[in-house]
Amino acid sequence: MSRQYDDEKRGVLFRNEKKDSEKHPDYRGFMQIEGVEYRLAAWVRESAKGTKYMSLSATPPEDHAPQAELKPQRQPVTVPDDDGLPF
Repeated sequence: MSRQYDDEKRGVLFRNEKKDSEKHPDYRGFMQIEGVEYRLAAWVRESAKGTKYMSLSATPPEDHAPQAELKPQRQPVTVPDDDGLPF
């Protein structure tokens, strides 16, 4: 008998091996919430008192889609030369 794995409200973080600058996250991964997969990013920080913690960011799918897909296609607008107004 097999058990199905429910990954709802669960995620994973992996060490970012391709970190090129301090702005890039130390860890990257994903998490599923209500059937939608979010990208996760985490940075290891240190407080003024020296306590280490992780700062997190979650990005919904529409925020990491290619820009061409996000921009609506504009339709050309035709403006008549004479609108019938006397001025």
